[in-house]
Amino acid sequence: MKKSLAALVAGLVVGLAHAGPMPKGDPAAGQMMAAQCAACHGADGNSVAPTFPRLAGQNARYIYKQLTDFRDGRRLNALMQPMAMGKSDQDIANLAAYFSTQKAGVDMADPATVAAGEHLYRGGDAKRGVTPCAGCHGPAGRGNSLAGFPKLGGQHADYVKAQLTAFRAAGRDDSVPPEQKRMNDAAKAGDLGIMQMVAAKLSDKDIEKLANFVSGLH
Repeated sequence: MKKSLAALVAGLVVGLAHAGPMPKGDPAAGQMMAAQCAACHGADGNSVAPTFPRLAGQNARYIYKQLTDFRDGRRLNALMQPMAMGKSDQDIANLAAYFSTQKAGVDMADPATVAAGEHLYRGGDAKRGVTPCAGCHGPAGRGNSLAGFPKLGGQHADYVKAQLTAFRAAGRDDSVPPEQKRMNDAAKAGDLGIMQMVAAKLSDKDIEKLANFVSGLH
């Protein structure tokens, strides 16, 4: 039986709570550590290369979870896993606190697909069972820090597209290498998470439109 979006969200929030509390982060200590992140993400978390995500202004809980997932092998990435390896929970909390307090940049969305992207982001597509992104990430793309849902507004379109494609590959169980799938948002290992379920119903054109729209959302 398919789970409703509400049930999936509730399960993920419970899973996050059971994962243990995030230590209180020290932004000043995080800034000292952030130098090693600057080559890809920028000194203040505003990456120049669109394939690397903006960390500036991202909610701390989301950053903390992603870094611990990289460290512990729940999220696969050849660049990030070595960077996260050896960092303590406190180190990661400090980095998350620093980047979350930085002012985020925003990209210029392509006007040609903004309207279509906005419609899908805010309203979904009931005929195809596509859930509106705004339900979890907010009308302005600010995310939900309590639930650990990331801020999407202003994120690079190329990065968003890559992540939606990876979630979709996991949701459809595509025949691609494991590192091209994202499975780390499920409440329990082996289950499909919210993003795998949602992205599995998106076409390439849907992903392009959504990625473009959120890149200019602020």
